[in-house]
Amino acid sequence: MANSELDRSLGFLLHDVSRLLRKRFDRRARALGLTRAQWSVIAHLRRNEGLTQSALADILEVEKITLCRLVDRLEAAGWVERRAHPDDRRANALYLTQKAYPILDRMRDISLDIRSEAMAGLRPEEQEHLLDTLQRLKHNLLEREGAEPAEGSQVEPSRTAKRRHD
Repeated sequence: MANSELDRSLGFLLHDVSRLLRKRFDRRARALGLTRAQWSVIAHLRRNEGLTQSALADILEVEKITLCRLVDRLEAAGWVERRAHPDDRRANALYLTQKAYPILDRMRDISLDIRSEAMAGLRPEEQEHLLDTLQRLKHNLLEREGAEPAEGSQVEPSRTAKRRHD
């Protein structure tokens, strides 16, 4: 595939844009004293307080031991706390502390600034169209995830599977 073709590849473009957004975010957020991984834990807990570590590890797609170490550091720094799970004595539920809420507002502001930087030069309707299109792509892929055959089962390859160049 020629370089210009790679520049127009959906997979490469999404990966590159995502990587650049993460790098930009890391640079801006470093002053707040949190890594991107720690920020991700805090951000997901904001939406889902009371999750178990195991459930949060699944959402973040990290190993349970990796998340345990992150939570240990966040707890030691006073950002999160573990509480006994109300339905399972063996598990802890994760909650944000009061210290975490102001930092979430600052992280949101950084995210909005970076989004503005990334969307510079796009008209508002183009921005909305881009976001709608990305949501549709996400929906299409999530829909296919549920329709995937069990690992090891034999299925006739689809036309799209035969054209895997992206």
